Amino acid sequence: MWTTQETAVTALPRERVWEAVRDLHTGALSYDGADRFELHGPFAVGTELTVTPEGQDPIRSRIDVLEDGRTYADVTDLGDVRLTFRYDLEDEPAGEAGGTRVRYSLTIDGAGADAAGPELGPQISADFPESLAALLAEAERRAGRTTLDA
Repeated sequence: MWTTQETAVTALPRERVWEAVRDLHTGALSYDGADRFELHGPFAVGTELTVTPEGQDPIRSRIDVLEDGRTYADVTDLGDVRLTFRYDLEDEPAGEAGGTRVRYSLTIDGAGADAAGPELGPQISADFPESLAALLAEAERRAGRTTLDA
């Protein structure tokens, strides 16, 4: 297994961040650099979607975890490896920055993960800092707020 994550904190409440995560993955939100998503059914666990990373061919995924307002994960099977992309949203303590902590992660598992993960993982996740920052910037643009550094 191979895994990595990127974390950021925003002053936005969790519900506003969730709206951006949900809208991106339903195809209702797009911005420069974002992957394109097309749902093939309801926004629910088990629904398949077509994901088109910018400048790449589309791939087929399915929603694996969906806890409204808190967690979203989709899974892409690529032969003997499985890619799981996941967002976890947590409320920041009111005494600190307030707002929301967002963790964006990639896990590569399956029979070929130990061989493929160390090469494939960094290639896929190289843009995680920019990708997460762009998603939060879009959520903040919608709400008129700013991001705090994690």
